[in-house]
Amino acid sequence: MSPVPAVTRAEYCVIACAEAWRDNGEVLASPMGTIPSIGARLARRTFSPDLLMTDGEALLVGLDGTPEGWLPYRRHLTAVTGGRRHVMMGASQIDRFGNQNISCVGDWARPRRQLLGVRGAPVNTLNNPTSYWIPKHSRRVFVERVDLVCGVGYDRAAAAGPSATRFHRIPRVVSDLGVLDFATPDHSMRLASLHPGVTVEEVREATGFELSVPAEVPYTREPSPLELELIRAVIDPGGAREREVAGPAPRAGEAGH
Repeated sequence: MSPVPAVTRAEYCVIACAEAWRDNGEVLASPMGTIPSIGARLARRTFSPDLLMTDGEALLVGLDGTPEGWLPYRRHLTAVTGGRRHVMMGASQIDRFGNQNISCVGDWARPRRQLLGVRGAPVNTLNNPTSYWIPKHSRRVFVERVDLVCGVGYDRAAAAGPSATRFHRIPRVVSDLGVLDFATPDHSMRLASLHPGVTVEEVREATGFELSVPAEVPYTREPSPLELELIRAVIDPGGAREREVAGPAPRAGEAGH
C-alpha cells in the first residue's frame, strides 16, 4: 500500500477556510475563490450540513450541483441585508482593523493601479458576516492604512454607530501563512494560528503593521482522514487548490514557532 501524501499548504488553507462556516447554521455561504469554494463545500459535507449553497446566479444547489430551490433576487437581498449570509471575499489591501480595499492602489483621483471597484463590499461587511481569503500574504496586502475603504473594518463600523454594527462581523482572515482574527480588546488583527511549517517571524515580516501575537500560537488543525479523502477525491480531484497556493507539505517534526 502506497503511503498517503502529506497534507499540503493548500489543504491546510482549505481546512482554515472551511472552519469559517462552522456553527453558522442555515445561512447562505458565498465563497469567492477556489480554496474558499472547496472549503465551503467541505464544511457542508461534514460539520455544517445546514449551509445553503448557490450556483452564483439564481438557484440554491446541493452538493452535486442539483437545484434545491429558487433564489430570486429579492430573496437574495433579504438574506444579504439580514445577517443570513456569510461571505468570504478577497482583499487587495487589508489593515489592522479589517478595512478592505479592492478598488484601486494609490490616490482615488489618480490611482497607480485600477482594480475591481468597490462593488458590493460595503453592503457585505455591514449586513452579514464577512471573512477574507488572501492567497499571498505580503506587506502589499496587509497594510497600515488601505488606500480606499471598500469593506468596512471594526473601527469604521464602530464610528458609524449601531446601524453599522448590528450585523457587522469579520470572523477570520485566512492567508497562505495562517489564520488571523480580531479577538482583541480593540478589535485589531491577531494571529490566531500558523499553518504548519510557517513561523511567527515569517508572518510578522510579511505584515505591514504591528500584529497582535499571543504568547503561544497554535497550528491550524489537521484535516481528518475523511476530510482529506473528500478534498482529494470528491471535491477537488483535479487539484485546483494546489494551483492557487503553491507550497510544500511541512517536513515531519518541522517547528512553526
